[in-house]
Amino acid sequence: MIRRTGYHVAMSIVSFLWIAPILWVVVISFRSFDDVAANGLGSLPHSFTFSTYKSAWEDADEFRALVNSLVVTIPAVILSLGFASMAAYGLARYNIPFRRTVLLLMLMGNLLPPQILLIPISRFVELTGYYDTLYALIAVHVGFGLGFYTFVLHGFMRDLPKEIQEAATIDGAGPGKIYASVILPLTRPAMAALGALSFTWIFNDLLWSITVIRSGEKMPVTPALLGLQGLFVSSWNVIAAGTVIAAIPTLAVFLKFQKHFVSGLAIGAVK
Repeated sequence: MIRRTGYHVAMSIVSFLWIAPILWVVVISFRSFDDVAANGLGSLPHSFTFSTYKSAWEDADEFRALVNSLVVTIPAVILSLGFASMAAYGLARYNIPFRRTVLLLMLMGNLLPPQILLIPISRFVELTGYYDTLYALIAVHVGFGLGFYTFVLHGFMRDLPKEIQEAATIDGAGPGKIYASVILPLTRPAMAALGALSFTWIFNDLLWSITVIRSGEKMPVTPALLGLQGLFVSSWNVIAAGTVIAAIPTLAVFLKFQKHFVSGLAIGAVK
């Protein structure tokens, strides 16, 4: 009983420490600029206003930035998981020569620090003529996520019973039919978990956005928040409001796929 109580107390403290910064940002987002300037960010609020959200939405043009983020994130997630699932299917279910080597080579790309690839990627995108386009940003995210997603899906598909595939083959199903009608439905929890994670990673990306995008009107929402910072004085309440708005899509995706996300993590823990 004492151990259980201590565990709950400890987890409550950890949860509060985890949530406290988020609540702090939300509180700041409803404070006026004069309140923040006079009393500081760490003080108790002396005002309450929705004008900060209006400024972030209209004056900072966050709607355009959100649209850019969705235009990049949705195709990148679909293409990444689509290519990764096909690659994992081939590597896991068929005796492809050097398949372990291929899988390790794909995974090794994710072990490289992205900072050392900034200049090569930027230069390559510029030489291909796609610099400062959302197409380049989509391609970068697909390329860097493909190896990790393939590795994860390979583990799920490899452990699926072979009898299911053999039964589908006896019924006359080809590789494409087996992939679409048998393998994909069985890996739906893993796909949903990876989809939620990849959506969060890509939507919140800053590094690659400022590497291949230059025009302000093409910036996704995360780097666009940097534009809210002034040279000498920053409207931290507006920045906080913009941050809260930017967090809504990822929160909505997580809540939508929460069941599959938890299921996917549980399957991975068992295996």
